[in-house]
Amino acid sequence: MARSVVLHGHFYQPPRENPWLDVVETEASAAPYHDWNRRVEQECYRAVAAARVPDASGRIARIVNTLAWISFDFGATLLEWMEVEAPRTYGAVLDADRESRRRVGFGNAVAAPFHHVILPLSTRRDKVTEVRWGIADFRRRFGREPEGMWLPETAVDDDTLDVLAAHGIAFTILGPHQVGHAPADGRPLRYRTGGGREIALFVYDGPLSHDVAFGTLLDDAYAWARRLLGEAAAGGAVDGMVSLATDGETFGHHHRFGEMALAKVLDLVAARPDAAVTNYAAVLAARPPVERATLVAPSAWSCPHGVERWRSDCGCRIAPERHWNQKWRAPLRAALDWLADELHGVFAREGGALFTDPLAARDAYAESFGPPGGERDPLAAQARRGLSPEEAVRARELLLMERDALALFTSCAWFFDDIGGLEPLESLRYAAHAIELTGAAAPALHRELAERLSAAHSNDPAIGDGGRIYRERARPSVPPPARVAGSYAALRRFAGAAASATLYGYDVSGEDGRVRLVHRRTGRAHEFEVGIERTDGWRFAVTVTPAGPGATPCRMDLGALTEAERDIVTRAMVAAIARRRLSAEADDALCEGRAAMPDVVVAALLDRVEALGREPTDEARATVSELLDLLELLRLPVPFDVQSAFERARGALPPAEAHALAGLAARLGFSLGG
Repeated sequence: MARSVVLHGHFYQPPRENPWLDVVETEASAAPYHDWNRRVEQECYRAVAAARVPDASGRIARIVNTLAWISFDFGATLLEWMEVEAPRTYGAVLDADRESRRRVGFGNAVAAPFHHVILPLSTRRDKVTEVRWGIADFRRRFGREPEGMWLPETAVDDDTLDVLAAHGIAFTILGPHQVGHAPADGRPLRYRTGGGREIALFVYDGPLSHDVAFGTLLDDAYAWARRLLGEAAAGGAVDGMVSLATDGETFGHHHRFGEMALAKVLDLVAARPDAAVTNYAAVLAARPPVERATLVAPSAWSCPHGVERWRSDCGCRIAPERHWNQKWRAPLRAALDWLADELHGVFAREGGALFTDPLAARDAYAESFGPPGGERDPLAAQARRGLSPEEAVRARELLLMERDALALFTSCAWFFDDIGGLEPLESLRYAAHAIELTGAAAPALHRELAERLSAAHSNDPAIGDGGRIYRERARPSVPPPARVAGSYAALRRFAGAAASATLYGYDVSGEDGRVRLVHRRTGRAHEFEVGIERTDGWRFAVTVTPAGPGATPCRMDLGALTEAERDIVTRAMVAAIARRRLSAEADDALCEGRAAMPDVVVAALLDRVEALGREPTDEARATVSELLDLLELLRLPVPFDVQSAFERARGALPPAEAHALAGLAARLGFSLGG
């Protein structure tokens, strides 16, 4: 007669990838980390998978993968990122599910719809696809069928539960305010949908979950354990269950060292003979639901107004002290609803000629998900026979367009306080990418969407409205294939890259001023003429012109290159200048670790500037100029002492020779008339 204890962590981050490049670019607000995915992975995901349990002296007694003990779900788009960018943590997530299956007979992992969308606001057809994609993604990663499915924001209505039940999902997890009454003993409830299907509902303990996420229980694992055990803590066995559910990021990201408190409370509960740490699937198998549930719908765990947080100015926001309104939510929802209808129309019209069943092809598309260029072709089972190569490319583009169309509605775009944030911008980027994939309809769709978004006003006048955000920030200023081609050409020119490579989801090859890209998800090929010219000092310009008559060239500099290639080219340029302009002694100091590059460059620059007062030769000026190039490439400010030394050196020279230093003076920050 042991009490079943289930702790559920919902692990999720908004998608952050540039949809044209399939990578997350730098997010300055996540500093000192590269981006928010990386920051939260370091602070939370790797921590919960390797939580330190200290001994009495504070040293590590052991390290625990807490995911092997708690119920959990991970957003599919987060796992896509983690699979590539944090493979050790990703492997620990999969290991945890396998370990829990060995321990209790059922895996701790729970599935989720593929995108973090508010399903009650989706059409039935889109609900079905999201659920099927979520199941397919779960099956690929965990090697089994899911018993349960977490609903994003626990947003629920009858139709959503009917879709889950129709796809073999046995249970989901809701808050106590989402059912007519919560069972006193924590056991699951039976719910019969309007479609005549049944599904089990687990109701988490609301006050307990709140006190873990927002209260003080993470400060006292013993108090937390007493709350979990309830009457059992007083010595009486209780044949029931208690469960809590919270954002997984609570443990380590929202609360530093929260994963250590989690590991400790698991130890305390597991040590009790009258309690068992388990998961929802195991409880459901041992204690099938008897009592029937009534549903409060639509409802969600983070909005007391139903699901209004994702479509209206309901008052829910992160920082009420700012007195911002969220009137932008409704026009953003309306604009994206309109766009989704347009995109689905394109898919239906063109897809009818390319697929045996377009909607079945869309549902099956998830079987080919994974890193770009995977072995499974999305056309393997659903394309009509005899498609030409161009038709096959177009069919894959239409499927990718549909993936974007569903990603538009990622809940984070509406959750926060203003349309000017990162999350709405990401949805608008998916919109721009999807529109590009429509083909000839794209220009008109871009214009119409921007016009509709103009009704969504930011609280910050400097940001403007959604139309401005779409035109100026969501749509790339340089066509991404051209950007990749120019970056690759610069990589070959300045860093000696190979004649072929895989960059940003493209297979890339080039020679004699030509670059060819083949998109790995669709097979679409792009060819460009590429030229590189040096402009001033270390600076250069790349001109990229699509192959074919009448094409418009685009021009980019170092700053416009793709991020990784920009960094590689910068390092190659720094190394080349350092070889030419730093002394052997400085090189030795760098190699032996006795000095850092910024210190060596500043010292060399100070020395060479002082020498200008004695020998203002062309070579001396060239040396100073290239050392200033190094300073710029390293993103260092002009040192105070260097400016002072230059003023002394210039003052020691005759007027004609001092005038010859005017160019250097300007680079050092002196006025042009000085």
